[in-house]
Parts: sequence; structure tokens; C-alpha cells
Amino acid sequence: MVKLVINYDKCTGCGTCVETCPVNVYKIDEDKGKTKIVAINECLDCKACEVQCPEECIEVISED
Repeated sequence: MVKLVINYDKCTGCGTCVETCPVNVYKIDEDKGKTKIVAINECLDCKACEVQCPEECIEVISED
């Protein structure tokens, strides 16, 4: 299982995580202009979102 943490104080809603994620875990919340998690169960724990986020606001925590 994976835990995803988004620091919403840092998130700008740029969409990098949405574009980077190979399994569509993220979506931009149009009302708030921020990233939201929509499919955590699909997460592959690849950490692509964490590595690519320009604001460093996503943390992928592996829970074994």
C-alpha cells in the first residue's frame, strides 16, 4: 500500500503530476486549482510524481 501526501500550501496546480503519472492517480480540482488524488489504489509507487513536481509538494510513502 502507498500513502500519498500533498502539501497544498506549496501546490500551484501546474498539472505536472497529472501528466507524469502513468496510471492517472491525480486530477486538477478545477474549483480549488490544486491537485487532488482520485485513484490512490492505482498508484504503482513509481515516485514519478514526487520526482517531477517542480514545487516538491508531493511525497510518496511506501507502506509495506
